[in-house]
Amino acid sequence: MASSLLKIPAAGGTHGVVVSTNVARPIPCPTGEDKISGINKLPQKFISVFAPGPNYGDGSGVKGDAIGDCKHHGGADKAVYAFALEELQWWSKENNSTYKSGAFGENLTTEGVDWSTAVINQKVRVGSALLQVSVPRQPCRTFASWLDQKGWVKTFTQHGDSGCYFRVLEPGVIAPGDVLEFLPASEHGITMGMAFRAKMGDKELARQVYEAQCLPSHHHEQLAKLLRINRP
Repeated sequence: MASSLLKIPAAGGTHGVVVSTNVARPIPCPTGEDKISGINKLPQKFISVFAPGPNYGDGSGVKGDAIGDCKHHGGADKAVYAFALEELQWWSKENNSTYKSGAFGENLTTEGVDWSTAVINQKVRVGSALLQVSVPRQPCRTFASWLDQKGWVKTFTQHGDSGCYFRVLEPGVIAPGDVLEFLPASEHGITMGMAFRAKMGDKELARQVYEAQCLPSHHHEQLAKLLRINRP
C-alpha cells in the first residue's frame, strides 16, 4: 500500500482531491480478442457523470466513455471507477514502468485517498455529483494483457487495493481540483478492501461481507456460492 495514503474516516469529511478526469479512447482488446477495450483512458478537462441502466452492458456512467467487455463491465454499480495516484506511482516502481493518470482504466485519478478504507455504500460528494461506493474491481485478463504483466491478477489481488467503483446517485460534472466530501459511513463497517479480498476468495472475509448484506444481489449470490450456502 502506498504509504502516503490516508484512511477515510467513518464519520466522513472532506478528504482528498481529484487530480485527473479520464475517458476511454477505444483500442483493440489487449488480449487479442475480436472486440474493443475501454481500458485506455486519457485525461479530459472534466467528465459528466450519470446513472446508466442497472445491468452489465448498460454502458459507462461517464459521458463519452467506452466499455469493451459488456459481460462484466458497465451498469449502475460500475458507473464510475476511481484509483489513487499514489497507487499508480507505487505500481510504476514495482513494475519498472510509468503509469500515468487513466493507465489503470480509472475515470477519476485521486490524491490523498486510501480507497481500500472506503465503506461499502458510503456516499461521496465531488464536483456537482453525488456518488456512492459500490463494488470492488476484480482484475481480469484484459487488465493483465494491457499492462503486459504475467501473474498480474494474483499480484494485484495480493496487494489488496482494487480502487473503487461508484454508483451515480445525482448526476453532475467532475473536474481536476474538485475535493471529495465523504458522508458518514454505514454502520456495517465493510470496507472496499474487505469486499475485494472476499470477492477474490478469502472465505473468512467472504462470510463477514455476506452476513453484512451490503453488496448488490449479484455479488451477494457469488459470495453465497463461494461459501456453499444454499439459498431458497
